[in-house]
Amino acid sequence: MKVLSVDSSSSTASVAILEDNKLLGEINFNYKKQHSVLLLTMIDTLLNSISLDISEIDGFVISKGPGSFTGLRIGMATIKGLSFSSNKPFISVSSLDALARNIYGFSGIICPIMDALRDNVYTSLYKYENETLIQIMDYASLSIDELIIHLKTYNKEVCFVGDATSLHKDKLMTQLPKVIFAPSDLNYIRAASLGVIGINKLSNGENDDINNSAPVYLIKSQAEREYDEKQLFLGHE
Repeated sequence: MKVLSVDSSSSTASVAILEDNKLLGEINFNYKKQHSVLLLTMIDTLLNSISLDISEIDGFVISKGPGSFTGLRIGMATIKGLSFSSNKPFISVSSLDALARNIYGFSGIICPIMDALRDNVYTSLYKYENETLIQIMDYASLSIDELIIHLKTYNKEVCFVGDATSLHKDKLMTQLPKVIFAPSDLNYIRAASLGVIGINKLSNGENDDINNSAPVYLIKSQAEREYDEKQLFLGHE
């Protein structure tokens, strides 16, 4: 099975093509350009680079979030369009699952953290059992202080990975006794990691419904928060 995998959940745009569990090619871009401008060009460039036609793709994988509201919508719309036009299945995969998969074989707790602004992070917790990555905490949006309090209950070494590690590294080192941090090149979501998860799901017959599949934001958008605040204010007039 050949799959095209796309991540647009953060500032980095990533596109990969896999055949079974073999990576055929991957392009990552993180330089001041909008995903709406980049994604289709990146997909076309990658297909041409490995002499593959889009009709030869058997399925598609897309990150469903959490992450950038705009980026997630662009990525989801792109993959839905390709899936619909080719009549091929697609599957959406958590951005946090893909980040956690960047860390292999670690014996403690893997904690992906993505910046959710205002000292908040998108996060979940994982560990390896018999070489299989297991999720041990549901996806959440927490303040960094709330996350630290929760991690202290495990009393285990924690590996942090994700774009929020550089923002909170000093506090995490100070308040948690046993921490390590992923190398900087692993702190972004790779379409290849996303694709490996997705191809296994597609191979098992799982796929998303094009009409019902939607990004998972975990928090409300700024526009929704401002609307709620306005309604609350009006309700007290």
